[in-house]
Amino acid sequence: MAESGENSRGRKLTRPARTRIGFGFNGVRQGARELAVLAVTAVGPFAIAFGVAAQQGGMDALGTGLMTALVFAGASQFAALGLWQEPLPVFSILLATTAVNARFLLMGASLRPWMSHLPAWKVYPSLFFLADPAWAKSLKRFEDGLEDAGYLLGGGLVFWVVWLVFTMAGYTLGGGIGDPARWGIDVLMPAFFAVMLTGMWRGPGDVLPWGVAAATALTAAQLLPGMWFVVLGGIAGGLTGALRDGR
Repeated sequence: MAESGENSRGRKLTRPARTRIGFGFNGVRQGARELAVLAVTAVGPFAIAFGVAAQQGGMDALGTGLMTALVFAGASQFAALGLWQEPLPVFSILLATTAVNARFLLMGASLRPWMSHLPAWKVYPSLFFLADPAWAKSLKRFEDGLEDAGYLLGGGLVFWVVWLVFTMAGYTLGGGIGDPARWGIDVLMPAFFAVMLTGMWRGPGDVLPWGVAAATALTAAQLLPGMWFVVLGGIAGGLTGALRDGR
């Protein structure tokens, strides 16, 4: 089944229509199996770095474990840890984590065309385990024709387990590692997303929204404090892409 349209030169375009995908255990198992290695290699070192930073920052083991299990958002956990002091600056932490995590609004919206028809009791638990690499991989698999949204939950569960286990391993290792940046851990996530972007490239039409997103993010990083450049870049690129597709 396909949807048709015309480009600016009147040439007919054909692209696959989005199907109403299901949600089953086979998808959960497939997502867990396909993303297990990625979780260990891309998120494992990042989690170790957070565990080390939490131990060196004075957090206790219970607090570190609870934050990791219940928040499950590496960038915002690092942002909160950077502000962790006595007395606890609650408002500043809320503001920083909101700025960092606002990107999940865009990520969730991108999944709506695939999952909006599914029962809420299946969708919302899956979204709790939403992680950036699992989201990117799942979206690509859905666009390639995968018809089981359980893939997102399976991948997210693996990432959650790896994030928790490796964080606590890093906390246990503590000061034995020293500065995580010395081992190059700080470049793993940017490198991962650079690779994922090459797989999501659909052609010259992506140049404009990607360019707008990059330019906006770079400008915001120079002008605004914190992680707002992530949100603003995503919104600018998303709106540009939506206007392009609308036309």
